[in-house]
Amino acid sequence: MADNKGDFLRYAVMDADVYAMCVQHALSTEKEEIMGLLIGEVDTIHKRSYIKSTMILTRSDKKPDRVEISPEQICTASSYADKLAERMKRPWRVLGWYHSHPHITVWPSIVDLRTQATYQMMDPFFVGLIFSVYQTSGNSMNNSVYICCFQTVRNGSSCDKRCVNLEIAPSSLKSYNLEGSIKLPKILYEEEVKSHDEQTSEDMDNLTRLYNESIKTVELVHIVSYVAKPLAIDLEERLNITKKRIAELEKLKRRLIAQKNQ
Repeated sequence: MADNKGDFLRYAVMDADVYAMCVQHALSTEKEEIMGLLIGEVDTIHKRSYIKSTMILTRSDKKPDRVEISPEQICTASSYADKLAERMKRPWRVLGWYHSHPHITVWPSIVDLRTQATYQMMDPFFVGLIFSVYQTSGNSMNNSVYICCFQTVRNGSSCDKRCVNLEIAPSSLKSYNLEGSIKLPKILYEEEVKSHDEQTSEDMDNLTRLYNESIKTVELVHIVSYVAKPLAIDLEERLNITKKRIAELEKLKRRLIAQKNQ
């Protein structure tokens, strides 16, 4: 692939609610990488991406050092982006991808760079994001989240990274992003059930089968305890804050009306 020096992304702007969704997804497991697609619009004149939403994907292969998605999911994501574009009346499309690096550096691997290069063959403004999670420094037990926003540059047969400036823009929680966020526990549940079912065969003895079922139960409880429950608590807190804000605005409205009628 010949690299066109004029066709590359200069800047990416991600809405804060999309950032929160990506981090939440990345923190959902520290054993394997996760992956999703980014949706929004691209200003090809100024070479800027505006990331407005994301689609969490079911992993077809769960491994500590790589993640894969099927071509069918790419098509599904494109259809979802088209529906959002029609809903928002904006030229939205799939403009990038993100995945996590649990316990390792944020920088893209050679596999990441090659994957990104493949995407850029279809769209030169396609962008990649990596979220490095479960990183601790020194004796501190605090987790840090690092982000790398990048594209790939071809130098002959090798691939190098090109860092892209990333801005997190303040935003409220949009309804379509809320809909996507609450699907995360269900997707993780489906992945876990499918993974364990594939490892279960008819010729297994009862003890092995019972052991596999117990492991599956533990993993499903983990999803409920560490993903579904915190998500529900967070949304409930958001609802309470919103109700309080509405009450304050209603009170202000009544006071202004009273002052006007005086």
